[in-house]
Amino acid sequence: MNYLRNAAVWLDDRLHITALYASTAGHEVPSSAGSWFYVFGSATLLCFVIQVITGAMLAFVYVPSTNEAWTSLQYLNHQQFLGWYLRAIHQWGSTFMVAMMTLHMIQVCLFGAYKYPRELTWVTGVFLFVMTLAMAFTGQIMRFDQDAYWGLTIGASITGRVPVFGAQLVHLLLAGPIIAGETLSRFFSLHVFIIPGLLIAIITGHLRLVLTKGINEYPKPGVPVHRGTYDAEYAEVLRKEGVPFVPNAVGKDLVFSAVMIFAILVIAFVVGPKGPGGPPNPTLVDTNPRPDFYFLSIFAALALLPDWMEVAVLFVAPALMGAWLFALPFISGTGEKSYRRRPVAVLSVVFILLVIGTLAYLGQTSPWSPKMGAWSGDAVPVQYVKNLSPLEAHGALVLQNKQCRNCHSLGGYGGKRGPALDAVATRLTRDEMVRQVIQGGGNMPAYGKKLTPAEVDALVSFMATLHPVMKHPARNSDKPENRLPRDIASAGLPAAALTVTR
Repeated sequence: MNYLRNAAVWLDDRLHITALYASTAGHEVPSSAGSWFYVFGSATLLCFVIQVITGAMLAFVYVPSTNEAWTSLQYLNHQQFLGWYLRAIHQWGSTFMVAMMTLHMIQVCLFGAYKYPRELTWVTGVFLFVMTLAMAFTGQIMRFDQDAYWGLTIGASITGRVPVFGAQLVHLLLAGPIIAGETLSRFFSLHVFIIPGLLIAIITGHLRLVLTKGINEYPKPGVPVHRGTYDAEYAEVLRKEGVPFVPNAVGKDLVFSAVMIFAILVIAFVVGPKGPGGPPNPTLVDTNPRPDFYFLSIFAALALLPDWMEVAVLFVAPALMGAWLFALPFISGTGEKSYRRRPVAVLSVVFILLVIGTLAYLGQTSPWSPKMGAWSGDAVPVQYVKNLSPLEAHGALVLQNKQCRNCHSLGGYGGKRGPALDAVATRLTRDEMVRQVIQGGGNMPAYGKKLTPAEVDALVSFMATLHPVMKHPARNSDKPENRLPRDIASAGLPAAALTVTR
């Protein structure tokens, strides 16, 4: 025993383990902080640890490739031993992390824990909330199924509405003009490296602030915060009723964390993982995707709101909400902490939860209407629809409604993945257009099963009009009526045939 004691003292003398413990896990907190209302922060941190561990294990199998991502998830679900369960734990861990983070912010708001001197603790917490949502969104993209594809398309559509820089931001988000292999690689890097790294850095700063500025005492009505006296009052609270966080105040955190882990494991076993659904297919505009629950409210807003309200809902409301969250500790840094004396704070939280909850409920039943007008579904330029026949005009509608502009530009507007269509009639004959549309080729998917023969005929008829005024459209050289006179002469036909072939 003396040998072990001497070894422990020797190590402590060099590593300062006792001092490190006293300044971290053993730091003093008000005894009133050992409450069930204070368990959500540690639960969120535990969820993040679960995500890191399970995510690292999934990365051994997952292939961040457009050709293999969906297949690798199918392998995890059906062939890898307990792969489906690992995926389920990772997915439900993400759900619990967002839920715990939301509850933690609500508790901090209602208990006035953002007030002096914990302004930066709140600000870093807001950043953590944003990063948590970003982690959840990029994780949904990793499934790379129909839900993921159209969820990312909605995200790109929202980004494309940003004034001035919308197109550049879409290109930055997607690593190109459309969703492709580079897009998945970019989101994999964000989900696995960049966002977790930012989370770890911000969590470190957040915990540092918690240790230096202390845990908020349980708020009491009639005990307001004053900048000049609060520090001394908090020191007096610690002197009278301060206890070490470990082991005195950590009990309820441990119990709640154990219950949460048990809930994640049971739900993951009973419900299983989400998806992947059908493989991503940009031609399936009649699909019925639904995002994960924390983005259902945004989905419902986009699906149900009229066009004239989209700017306010997508940009003005989030900007005001973000500004309010960041400014809250600076505009309301003193005064009452107890929610019993702050009816405006209580009503604000209730109102926000009701709006988000109602939209999330509607998001489960709202109609799917993929209108990407602010991304690459810009209206067909007027010069291309003048003097068209009814069949050609219908073809212009098919071009627009089937999202062809996602990949092909017209008049300088639209995607750049495929060639521009401004002069497509000079490159391809009508038969070649029909074959390309039906069978696909290169990077273009086949639309033979997604378009009726009438739609194909109309689309090709419209594209046949897309050529410069001074340029003739392409013709089939194997048909005598399309041969130029010099072609016939070189073929050795009599001069009398010229009158026919012209």
